[in-house]
Amino acid sequence: MFDIKNICMIYDMDSDEKMYALKGFDLKLPDCGLVGVVGPSGSGKSTLMYCLSTLKKPTEGSIVYNGVDFTSINEKERETLRRKEFGFIFQKHYLVPYMNAFDNVLVSAVEKGKEVNEKVCRLMADLGLGEREFKKKPAKLSGGQCQRVAIARSMINDPKVVFADEPTASLDHENAFNVMKMLKTYSKDRLVLVVTHDRSILKDADRIIELWDGDISGDKENLKGSAE
Repeated sequence: MFDIKNICMIYDMDSDEKMYALKGFDLKLPDCGLVGVVGPSGSGKSTLMYCLSTLKKPTEGSIVYNGVDFTSINEKERETLRRKEFGFIFQKHYLVPYMNAFDNVLVSAVEKGKEVNEKVCRLMADLGLGEREFKKKPAKLSGGQCQRVAIARSMINDPKVVFADEPTASLDHENAFNVMKMLKTYSKDRLVLVVTHDRSILKDADRIIELWDGDISGDKENLKGSAE
C-alpha cells in the first residue's frame, strides 16, 4: 500500500543548523494490519504520520500510495484522498464546539441518510458512548468521551487507512483497552497506523517500527499480534 523511498524532512531550511525530523529511510507498509510506530518525543513519529497522510510534504524522497505518487498530485487531490480513504485520530480531539457528539461524527460522513445515522449510533455505542452522550456538546463531555467521539468520526467513511496519533492518551485503562481492541478488529482488512510512546497499547500489533532521532532503529513483526 505504501512504498516510501528516502523520506527526509528538514525544518529550518534557511538556518545554519538544519533540524532533520526524518533522515532519509525506506519503508514499505502493507494493505492491512495494526502497525505501531514507537519512539521518544522528537524521534520523528508524528512527522512520519503527517507525511504519509499528505498533511505534510517531505523535503526529499517519495511516497507512493496504491500506485499514486504524492509528489505528482495537487492539494485538491490530496484533500479528496484524505476525505475518502484516510481517517485521523489525533492527540487532541478537535471536535466542533457548537455541535453535539452525534453531529461531530456525522459531519465527516461523505454520504448522508438513515443508514449513515444508524452507523454513527453503532460506532459510538461500540466505543462505550450511550444515547445520553449523543446530544451533548464537547464542553459537557469528559476528555475521554471527546476522544472516543473523535475515534468514531475517523471511522465513519470506512477509511482504508486510519492514522492514530496517541489515540489512548486521554483514556483510562479500560477504555484504552476497548479502543485498541476495536482498532485491532478494524485492521483485519484495513491498515491502522498507531503512533505512540506507550508500548503497552501495542501488545496486539502485527508490526512495530521503532524510530530514533529521525531514523528507523528497529522494525519487526509482532508474532503474538499476528497470531491473533
